[in-house]
Amino acid sequence: METQKSALFTRDFTLVVIGQIISLFGNAILHFALPLYLLRETGSIALFGAVNACSFVPMILMGPIGGTAADRVHKGRIMAGLDFLTAGLTVCYTLLWGKAPLVPLVIVTLMLLYAIAGAYQPSVQASLPLLLSPDRLTQGNAVINMVATLANLLGPALGGVIFGLWGLSPILTMGGACFFVSAVMELFIRVPHEKRLRTAGVLATVGKDLGESWRYISRERPVFLSATLVLSAFNLILSAVMIVGIPAIVAQVLGMSDAALGLTQSAMGLGGLLGGLLAGVLGTRLSPRHGSLCLLACAGAAGIMGLSVLPGLPVMVSYGVITLMSLLAMAAAMLFTVVMLTLVQAQVPSQLLGKVIACIQAVANCASPLGQAGYGVLFDALPPWTVLLGAASLSALVALRSKRVFRQLEA
Repeated sequence: METQKSALFTRDFTLVVIGQIISLFGNAILHFALPLYLLRETGSIALFGAVNACSFVPMILMGPIGGTAADRVHKGRIMAGLDFLTAGLTVCYTLLWGKAPLVPLVIVTLMLLYAIAGAYQPSVQASLPLLLSPDRLTQGNAVINMVATLANLLGPALGGVIFGLWGLSPILTMGGACFFVSAVMELFIRVPHEKRLRTAGVLATVGKDLGESWRYISRERPVFLSATLVLSAFNLILSAVMIVGIPAIVAQVLGMSDAALGLTQSAMGLGGLLGGLLAGVLGTRLSPRHGSLCLLACAGAAGIMGLSVLPGLPVMVSYGVITLMSLLAMAAAMLFTVVMLTLVQAQVPSQLLGKVIACIQAVANCASPLGQAGYGVLFDALPPWTVLLGAASLSALVALRSKRVFRQLEA
């Protein structure tokens, strides 16, 4: 078994990777098309931001529950079951499309999609230490994150073209097929699993497990809590402005086509792919002290985006700069993600890993919906360059103040 684990692309890790490619591509194409469809139909950036904010809440709530399940239930079965569920959700949306009111239908569908994604990812992340040897863990995380960004590269690019030519219907068909195929493949993944006895009801067990993981983060490794609060502030200030601002500026302010918006969001996926490749090449040379530099690079990219939409600049210049900066920001964000995930996987006991990862992600992401809703209002009320430059300045301060936290993580 140890000999098999010393290789990177073992049978089961390869199945996880292929399943992720197919499933995350389906997610990416739906997450791109549904909000864009709503934005095109209503023309309201504030509504677009509010819908994105509502969508993120279930993902935050379901993450810890998914983490608890990942530590108690067979991880491969969780992945397969949730992909089957998402395929069924896509079918339900297709049947209700045109019959139910648009805004509630899109909100509920996106909320369920994000909730399933929040419950899904802890199982993937917690399975890696069981499928790979410690010396392959950084590379394994880089591969999984590259797969996610590859999906985010191809999904919006293809989705933008298909949506512009034929509308939403073929995207729904393609997304549902991806989830079904991925679920069938994941039935054959063999993740080592040790059954843990449950001595209380489901809700009591979830509460106990989450309390255990929170005590670990806040008492045994309080530096994890400090890093999580840094991430939460960064998500509130910068991640939210990019999630709402990039589609709003490209589609509404610059008046670009759906295909152009798909290209910009694909550039973000390409940036993540390049960041993952770089993380795989650097391997153990990446350390926590590089975290604040990655965050500072993201803030700088957002600042340059703000300068690119100053009044008087040609539309194509603004569009080109936004697309390029999106790529560079995602490359830096991917390097940061790989560093943090590898650190947590290496230091947290296996029986706590899924729950701890899910708790860190939940706390880090909890501010994002508030930021997205706020930025939707700000982009409707203020010139976009003021919003972007303000967000870039605040996030740069957070990145600079985080140096001490990342030095403690390295120690």
